[in-house]
Amino acid sequence: MASTVHIGLYAFMLGAPLTGWALVSTAKVKVPTLIFGIIPLPHLPLPASAHGLAEGGHGLIAWLGIALILLHVAGALRHHLLMRDGLIWRMIPNRSTALLVGLPALILLGFALGRVILPAAAPVEVAAAPSAPVAQPEELVPVANVTEPDNSAVANEMVAEEEEEPVGPPPAWTAQPGGRIGFAVGNDGQTISGSFAKWTAAIVMDPDHPETADIRVSIDMASASVGDAYQNGMLPGDEFFAVAAHPTATFTAKGAEKTGANAYRASGQLSLKGVSKPQTIRFTLSGDGATRKVTGTATIARAAFDVGNGDSSGSLAPNVAVTFAFTAKQR
Repeated sequence: MASTVHIGLYAFMLGAPLTGWALVSTAKVKVPTLIFGIIPLPHLPLPASAHGLAEGGHGLIAWLGIALILLHVAGALRHHLLMRDGLIWRMIPNRSTALLVGLPALILLGFALGRVILPAAAPVEVAAAPSAPVAQPEELVPVANVTEPDNSAVANEMVAEEEEEPVGPPPAWTAQPGGRIGFAVGNDGQTISGSFAKWTAAIVMDPDHPETADIRVSIDMASASVGDAYQNGMLPGDEFFAVAAHPTATFTAKGAEKTGANAYRASGQLSLKGVSKPQTIRFTLSGDGATRKVTGTATIARAAFDVGNGDSSGSLAPNVAVTFAFTAKQR
């Protein structure tokens, strides 16, 4: 039995990664095979029809591996406790009782430290898009009526103060290095967060006259990252961004409206993965003069752009929260 388990463990160590490699190579979702998450391996030249066999074999080998490990532990305990041949002592340096007790305790300590250093990601609630603001009455000023001949009481009438017309063309702004466009989507109680490393923004806008706004943001979709090499390899594929056919996403808007103190809303068009749909963003400006800090949000329905259309996307939330923050300087 010991020899059988010994041979079985070697078969498990070879069979598990090989069937896993075959499973990934034949899957519909095109993801990379990475050794230790670093070294890429090419896909095996297997037909897609072999996927079911690879998946079933991989799962079967996993259960066989669990059984072999349990048999291995049971055999070691039998030798040490029933046959009393000191088998486990041979595994302990210097046959130290302290090490016999301390090594399992050290393993448990390692798990505890891991929980402290790398806590499980808590679910992050994605805030719903703010509802449309209630229209505020225009700024009114009292004006006294001319006294009527019948000596009636003087009444105050409220009239709208006319808006000042903009003088000259609106200023153009340049986004400074160091800005960020991020995204987050719920995934079965957790949150996947990422960002785009490469993007440009062309902005023309007079903050006092937001109707003059002309906004165009272009994003290099190949620069998307969620901080995990395996998931990053999935993003350029057809299931998500289809980068080969649609390398760039753009948002354009003509005009904006003020929704509060330093707060604005711009409605335009988002072109993503070959689909163009209306999209609204909300943003705030802080600072004054030739330098402004811009922060904003948007909520995008991913299904409308066919993002996340495969088997691996079933647990993703329907809406993706987008955030952006950067400093803009007037040209």
